[in-house]
Amino acid sequence: MPVILESIITCPACGHSRTEIMPTDACQWFYECGTCHAVLRPKPGDCCVFCSYGSVPCPPVQLAGKSCCGSGSSSAP
Repeated sequence: MPVILESIITCPACGHSRTEIMPTDACQWFYECGTCHAVLRPKPGDCCVFCSYGSVPCPPVQLAGKSCCGSGSSSAP
């Protein structure tokens, strides 16, 4: 199955959506909304902003079904 590199990321603050190309070699931990300028961070247990707010999980998760940051999902306090 081919890896999907485009994901529609949606800002939880204002609802603005934008199609972005996901990096294949790193986790993206921050994303600034182009409309309201909120800085998005991954939700607890997610490895990146695409896994939290995107329409498609990041490439490492698509390939391996696990966190792209190596340690798997973390537990919330």
